Amino acid sequence: MNGDAVGRNMPSVVSLDDLTAMMTADEVHRYEIGPEGAMSIVPPQGYAHAIVATRIMAWLAAAGVPAERIAQAVGLRIPGRDGGVGGRIPDLVVWSKAPSDGVWLPVTGVLLVLEIISPGSEGVDTVTKRKEYAVAGIPQYWMVDQDPAQTVTMHRLDGDHYTVHATMPLAWVLNTDPAEHGLS
Repeated sequence: MNGDAVGRNMPSVVSLDDLTAMMTADEVHRYEIGPEGAMSIVPPQGYAHAIVATRIMAWLAAAGVPAERIAQAVGLRIPGRDGGVGGRIPDLVVWSKAPSDGVWLPVTGVLLVLEIISPGSEGVDTVTKRKEYAVAGIPQYWMVDQDPAQTVTMHRLDGDHYTVHATMPLAWVLNTDPAEHGLS
């Protein structure tokens, strides 16, 4: 499906069901929508991006976090302040217990959402999603820059916003125990 076809068939108000249908018709892009209704079209991520997510998943699994509590690129239903509901697809999610199956999962039981910052996603990942995830009550939000150190900025929920808990290279994170970060 190309952009013209999406535009011609776009409903005036886009729901999560609409996003699901769009993703079914377009296997190349991911579609997200904020609780206030702003839609984003995200191109596929590159190899380096996927390797970062895989390394973090392997670190979690090696420490004993069950595989059914860790997922890459799964849809989360994000509630907003004003009753709106959005859908985001974090690069990695860790739950306290395995969630039920679905396309847009609730944030109940989410311990961590992680976004790997890619060119073109900086603003959405560092500002918009950080605010949305905080409003949704997700306890931790980590951002991984694709700089040479693959710097991880760990945010912890403090009331209705995140504060920076730690910033360190990914290699340092991978030499810690996930339990040190509340992820066991």
